[in-house]
Amino acid sequence: MARPVKKRRICYKPNAYYFKPRGIPVKDLGEVVLTIDELEAIRLADLEDCYQESAAEQMAVSRQTFGNIIKSAHKKIATALVQGCALRIEGGEFTMIERKFKCDDCQHEWTVPFGTGRPNVCPQCGSKRLHHSQRDGDPAGYGKNGRGRNRNRGHNRRQTM
Repeated sequence: MARPVKKRRICYKPNAYYFKPRGIPVKDLGEVVLTIDELEAIRLADLEDCYQESAAEQMAVSRQTFGNIIKSAHKKIATALVQGCALRIEGGEFTMIERKFKCDDCQHEWTVPFGTGRPNVCPQCGSKRLHHSQRDGDPAGYGKNGRGRNRNRGHNRRQTM
């Protein structure tokens, strides 16, 4: 009996869920399904340039599992591109995480779902002095090692003579 799939943490909701080659009717196309957790792995590894270990931590899976997810995602995307198939994004075992904000004036803390935009004012006092709360165990990894492989390594710093 196979182990049940562990839910992956996702912090990105795609704006588009279907891609197809231009000029070919949908009825004439094959279709490849990319799960939302596979899309998140692509985003973290290829767009954000995160190391697999850091990306795996953000998704709450092992490094090996992350490697398997990214390998599957790359294969599906390559299949869609090379064979001219439509790419549909849906499904997968995941849970959406929320962003945490804190008001600098009244110290009120609240969560906002990803994809809803940054709040403009504190819901309690109306202040515009807000910041992203970086608590211990922040699922997005903001409070630990930062995001991306070059974070705090000096690769993007200006050289001064």
